[in-house]
Amino acid sequence: MQQHKFTARTRMSELINEDASLLSSISRFGISLGFGDKTVKEACEANAIDCNTFLAVVNFLSEGNVEITETYNNISIKSVINYLKNAHSYFLDYKLPSIRAKLIDAVDSSDQSIPYRVVFIKFFDEYFDEVRKHMDYEDKTVFPYVIQLLDGEKNAKYSIAVFEEHHTDVDSKLAELKNILIKYYPAKGTNYMLNDVLFDLLWCEKDLATHNQVEDYFFVPVIEAIEQKTGANL
Repeated sequence: MQQHKFTARTRMSELINEDASLLSSISRFGISLGFGDKTVKEACEANAIDCNTFLAVVNFLSEGNVEITETYNNISIKSVINYLKNAHSYFLDYKLPSIRAKLIDAVDSSDQSIPYRVVFIKFFDEYFDEVRKHMDYEDKTVFPYVIQLLDGEKNAKYSIAVFEEHHTDVDSKLAELKNILIKYYPAKGTNYMLNDVLFDLLWCEKDLATHNQVEDYFFVPVIEAIEQKTGANL
C-alpha cells in the first residue's frame, strides 16, 4: 500500500507549514483556521468532513500525482463536489473580481493608462465570462448528473466522458494576460500595484491549473469507475 505524505495523524498546522498551497484546499473543504493542534482527523471530524476524502485530495495535489491511487469506495463523491463548487465560488465571487479591481488601479496609475486600461479590462472581462461559462456548466450539468448517478438514476444521454471530451483548461488565457503585462506594458518606474496584479495572476494561474488537475485526474476517473460498475456509461 502506498505511503502518503499526509495521514490522519498529521497536525493541520504541520500540513500547511509543509505545503502552504494546500491552504486553499483546506478552506474549500469548509475547514476554517483556528484549529489549534488538531490532527487532520480531529479537524475533519469537528467540521463533519470525510477524512479519507480530504486526505485523498490534499495528497493528490501535494504529491503531484496524475492519477488517483484510492478506490471510489473510500471517497465521498459528494464531498469532492462540494470542494469543487467552493473552488468555483472562490474564483468567480472573490479572486477574479479582486484581480480585476487591482488591474484597474494598476493601469490607472500610469500616464498612458487609458488605452491600456481599455484593452486589458476588455481582455480580462472576456476571460472572466469564459471561466464563468465553464464553471456554470459544471455546476448546472456535470455535478447534478453525478448526484443523480450516486442516487441510482441513470442518464442514457450523458456520461462523464462527454464532460471530459469538452473540458478545457481555464488558466491558459490568464497566462496570456500575465505575459502581456510582463513583456509589453510600458510602465514608468516601479509600479508596485502592477507587481501585485502579476503576483495575483501567477498564483491564480497555478490555482486554476491544480483545480483542473483535480477535475481531470481525480474526479473524472472516480466517476468513470462508478459508471462502469453501474453500467451507466455511454
